[in-house]
Amino acid sequence: MPMLRGTLDPLVLKAVSWSPMHAFEITNWVEERSDARVQIDDGALLQALHRLEDRGYVAGDWGVTENGRRAKYYRITAAGRDYLRTEAARLVDHLGAVISILSAKTSKSRG
Repeated sequence: MPMLRGTLDPLVLKAVSWSPMHAFEITNWVEERSDARVQIDDGALLQALHRLEDRGYVAGDWGVTENGRRAKYYRITAAGRDYLRTEAARLVDHLGAVISILSAKTSKSRG
């Protein structure tokens, strides 16, 4: 299932709120926590990371992975934590409303 619009940025921020991560680690973290139900497109992730960095929600520093490769590690900023708190609450509320609608018992048809 494609990712719902507006969910990628909060998911990325949630991932890097645990510890600094590079892009591949972020993808793995999200996929593991969703039991592979949420898949992240590499291009969309890179766009999200640039967008979040431009907005000051993450800061990136170059480092070396366990495999000896150069990678940019992203960490959440104070502004990113504030944004994550607000967006997570909004998404949880919205998804709760959608669940309420979809789980409503249907009435017997009239007629």
